[in-house]
Amino acid sequence: MSTLEEHIDISVPVDRAWDCLHRAETYPRFLNGVREAHASGERRTHLDVDAGGRTQELEVEIVDREMENVMTWQTRSGPDLAGTFSLLPIDREHTRLQARFEYDPGTIKETFGGPQGFAQAVAIERGVRSDLEHFKQLVEAESAR
Repeated sequence: MSTLEEHIDISVPVDRAWDCLHRAETYPRFLNGVREAHASGERRTHLDVDAGGRTQELEVEIVDREMENVMTWQTRSGPDLAGTFSLLPIDREHTRLQARFEYDPGTIKETFGGPQGFAQAVAIERGVRSDLEHFKQLVEAESAR
């Protein structure tokens, strides 16, 4: 398994970032490749993801450690992927979002196509950074309303 960790600072309180992170219908607005998303149970989310030009359906189980502001997720169908989002208060109006993504490089190549080896790691890192930036833009724009 490979692990990628990234973080971004957001100009909103922790509770606003937490709420946005838990609205599955917003996932296509900040997660590249997610075409559609909806809650499919108390702890499940269904995702339609663009996988190398075709749609891949994923069921994701979400477990919260709400007192710690930590959301963990694990695919239950499709490729074996997992991750964690941790929200850390910087001050009353700023939050650090830390993302941890765990994946098997062979599974990523097989499911989504693209490069292998170091080029794949760079592409995944770029994608995660882009998703975090889009999340930041979304939650800050919603907060400004």
